[in-house]
Amino acid sequence: MGIIVDADVIIRGETGSFDFRTWSANQADEVFAVAAITVAELWHGVERATVGHRSRRKRYLQSVLSVLPIIPYTGRTAYLHAKLWARLQATGSMIGYYDLLVAATALELDYSVATFNTRHFEAVPGLTTIVPG
Repeated sequence: MGIIVDADVIIRGETGSFDFRTWSANQADEVFAVAAITVAELWHGVERATVGHRSRRKRYLQSVLSVLPIIPYTGRTAYLHAKLWARLQATGSMIGYYDLLVAATALELDYSVATFNTRHFEAVPGLTTIVPG
C-alpha cells in the first residue's frame, strides 16, 4: 500500500507543528509519494513567502521532494479526475479542484491520502484518508 501526502502535512512539517520525518519513518511498510499538483501548491507557497522566509521554505521543500516521489498527472489520472469531478458535482458534494487532483492520483494508485483536512476528502468514494499522528 502507499500514501499520497497532502500539502497540509508537509506544511505542518515545515512550520514545526508536526514531525513529518518521524511519523513517516514509523510507517516502515508504506510507500510515500506526492501528487504533482501538491508540488505546485508547495512551490506557490515558496514564491509567495516573504524574503526572510523564502530561502528556509525552499530548502525544506527541496529536502522533502528529494525523498518523496512525485506522481505525475497522467491520462489515467485525467480520466479518474473527470469521473470524480462529474460525480461529486452531480451529487452537490464538490471539493476543491486541487483536492480532486490529489484524490484522483491516490485512487489511480490505490493509495491512501495523508491529510489533516479529512473533510476535504470524505466525499470521495473509495478513498481512504489517514490523519498523521
